[in-house]
Amino acid sequence: MARGHQKIQSQQKAQKRAEAAKKAQGCDQKGAAQKALHHKCTVCMVSKHPKAPLPAELVDVQA
Repeated sequence: MARGHQKIQSQQKAQKRAEAAKKAQGCDQKGAAQKALHHKCTVCMVSKHPKAPLPAELVDVQA
């Protein structure tokens, strides 16, 4: 088990490695697109996904 200065160094090294892995992974494009999408159209939803039920937020929307 590492103690003292060696422990701190290994923690910093692990933190840098985790940050590098996070940067290499990139961003989630689908999640970002969904977050940026503010308006949905019932006509488009029905035409693209005919078998899927309408989400609760689109039930009241008029096309």
